[in-house]
Formats: sequence, C-alpha cells, structure tokens
Amino acid sequence: AANDLRAKGKVLLATVKGDVHDIGKNIVGVVLQCNNYQVIDLGVMVPAAKIVETARAENVDIIGLSGLITPSLEEMSFTAGELEREGFRVPLLIGGATTSRVHTAVKIEPRYHGGPTVHVLDASRAVGVASSLLSDAQHDEFVRQVREEYRKVREDRAASDGSARERPSLEEARANRLRVDTTAPVPRPCFLGPQTFAPYPLAELVDYIDWTPFFQAWELSGRYPAILDDPNVGPAARNLFADAQQMLDEIVTKDLLEARAAVAFFPANTVGDDIELYPDDRRRDVRAVLYTLRQQISKSAGRPNLALADFVASRESGVADYVGAFAVTAGHRLDRLVAKYEAAHDDYSAILAKALADRLAEALAERLHERVRTELWGYARGESLDNESLIREAYQGIRPAPGYPACPDHTEKRTLFELLEAEQRTGITLTESFAMLPTAAVSGWYFWRPESRYFGVGKISRDQVEDYARRKGMDVAMAERWLAPNLAYER
Repeated sequence: AANDLRAKGKVLLATVKGDVHDIGKNIVGVVLQCNNYQVIDLGVMVPAAKIVETARAENVDIIGLSGLITPSLEEMSFTAGELEREGFRVPLLIGGATTSRVHTAVKIEPRYHGGPTVHVLDASRAVGVASSLLSDAQHDEFVRQVREEYRKVREDRAASDGSARERPSLEEARANRLRVDTTAPVPRPCFLGPQTFAPYPLAELVDYIDWTPFFQAWELSGRYPAILDDPNVGPAARNLFADAQQMLDEIVTKDLLEARAAVAFFPANTVGDDIELYPDDRRRDVRAVLYTLRQQISKSAGRPNLALADFVASRESGVADYVGAFAVTAGHRLDRLVAKYEAAHDDYSAILAKALADRLAEALAERLHERVRTELWGYARGESLDNESLIREAYQGIRPAPGYPACPDHTEKRTLFELLEAEQRTGITLTESFAMLPTAAVSGWYFWRPESRYFGVGKISRDQVEDYARRKGMDVAMAERWLAPNLAYER
C-alpha cells in the first residue's frame, strides 16, 4: 500500500439472506487478503441481524454485501436500513451479479447515511475502493465524488421515469401479443410427466462446457478460446485454464461430483397470459398453471409485447400443444470436495472446484436440452450443432429459467419443482427465497416453437402487478416484493 494508506483494514463480507452461492465474494476475500486486509467472511444466507452483530463485535472498518439472485436486492436494502438504525458509520460496499450502480444509488444508499455506500463492479476494484475509503488523504474526495455521482444517477432515474416513458396499459400490451403459427404440426414428446436421469455421466458433459463464463467468474475479460492468447490477461487465463483442466480430469475420473437431472413434459395451452398444464392428452383437468408476465413498453410497428405464454398455442385455437420442464445439478459431493481444500487452507482450489461444478451443471443443462430437441421431444431430430453453435443458441426452442429476464418471478420455481418431483428425483431443494441447493444447479422450462426466443420482461406497471397478483392468488405487496427489480413505479 502507498505510504498514506492504512496497510491493514478489517473487512466483513457476507452474502445476504436469500442467496446460497457467491464465487465472486470468495474471490474478493482472497484478493483483499492478498493485499494485507483482514477478512471476516460470514458465508452465504446471512441475515441482517448476524451482519450487524458481527460488525459491531469485530469493530470492522468496512462491510461488504453481495448477492446473485434478485431477492438479494431487497435484502441488501433492508440490511442497509438496519445498519442505519443501529448507528453504524463505516463504509458499505455492494457487489454481486444482480447489483448495479443504479440500484445501489436509487435503492440502497438512501437507506444508509452513516457511511458512504459504494457499488463495486468486480473483485479487481475492491482493493482500490477499500484503500481510498481507508486513506486519510483520499477518503473525503473519494466519498464526495461517489455521493455526487449517485445523486445525479437518482435525478436522471427520476427524470427517465416520467411521462417521457409512458407505458401501454396491460390490455394494450396484450393486444400486441405474438401470434404463433397454429397450423404447423405439433410434435408430441416421447413421454409425459417426469423422468429421472441420474447419475448422469460426467465424461459426457466435458465437451459441452462453455468456458467463457468460467473466466468471467474469475474476472478475466474475454471470450474463450481467444482469451488464452489475449496480450493482457492471456498468461493468467492460460495458467487458470491449466489448473481447471487438471482438476476437471480428476473430478471426472474419480467421480468426485455427482450429476443428476429430471425432465418432464406436459400437454399445455395458453389461457390469457397463463399457461395451463394438463396431466394427460385428454386435457380435462388442469395439473398446474404457469403464470407469465408481459413486456409493457412501447414497441414500434411489427414488434410484439412478449410473454412466455405467447409461445404456446391458445386453448381457444383447439391446437394440442406441450411444454417441458427440467432441473439439473452437478453439485452433489461438492461440499465434501470443498471442505477438503479448505481444511488444507487451499482457498484457490476450493473456489476452482465451485466454479467447475457450476460449469458442469450448465453443461448438463446444455446436453439435456440437445437430447430434448433431437430425441426426448424430437422436434429437431436432424439437428447437428457444434459446441460453439450451442453457445450461440443457434437451435430451435428456448429453456428460460424462473428468476431470469423472461420469467423474473422466482416463486414460479415452486410449481416447476412440484411438477418435476425435483427434490425426490434430483436431490435439489429450494430455500425460502427459492435459491437451489446444491448451488451448482439449473432449472427451467422448455418451449419448442420456432417463434420462441429469449427476451426480457423489463419494467411493468401497477396494473399488471395487480392483475398478476390476482391471478396467482397472491397479496399485491408480496408480488411487489418478488418483482421489485421490474417495478416501473415506487412502492
């Protein structure tokens, strides 16, 4: 550290309640420790009371909060409010995949006035931010600049939410829905209901790994394989990749992880913005309902306001359609593997194992989707795509996941898991915030139609939130809590 900076600082890191997995926080902790900071890592799923209690008992210099899924955003705001209520005066750092500078400025900083609140984009910047905050020479100017920047962000956000961004009503958005081709033959899956694929051979998944997100998890920017020859990060990327290949080979040959999967198919039809799922082809009884949200932004002519319900034939069309579901994990035995490395004080290998488990889970989702298209559902039997084409999603159909842009409501995972019998078949469980355990897991829906595509619901107005809550039988305030990042209005 420079002479005018404190050589050490005590930093408390925690992934807030609701999140069960955060490789990024682990990397931040290692980076800070390597730069002579004392790190207290409370782990994941940490309630605000525990953060407050530990921060006070340890007399920390900085508190860092992180999270990966959207419910974490609400919990971070709540925790900031608790720190303010308890009279804290230390800097608060915010990081994680779902966070942003805008959200920090608009939702979190106004809840905590005791110390500066700073969004940290990635681990590489954590040391610089911490150094500036703990520097007698740099602190005041750094804090002034951040607060001025966030004030302007709030003003710009308030202006952009005005009449200049008038949104269509829900009914207007529905009138502009996508109409799929209901004259096309509908392929029938080779089975209905759930089936188990476990244990799934790890060796079959290696060629389906997308390595680009692996490097991003370590905050090395660039696409694989070009990143290996990058003039700036290439040497670090090659070393990391060599270590990953060695550990991956050991994981596969010694079965150090176990992969499991469940897939289900159901007769389905759209009714309004919802998708009814039936137990059999008679379609007399409704087995479950998939509730979907619709884009509620002004679109140019010819561009529909999409909802996932648009990708299924409507009941009134008389067309018998289908929807699929899946849940996969490569995380069984991961805790045992990580514990072995941590017992040897090998944080690097522990983080590497978690990152590889994530990649194997995503690879299993990719491989299984390929089997769905070419075999289990068989709507694209002639498909022949290499891994690069799979990564580019150059195939027919989509597999959107609850909690992600096309279906941002995490509570829909409960329906998904019940339909799949996922806990019994895969060993994956849901936390109260609908995070999945083991953490190296992926789940979602299958839509087959050529018209289906990934999209983001984006911001929605109060009329849709109230309508959605009514359809789900959910209290409006609860719906607003789960859809907080998508609200186009202040609660």
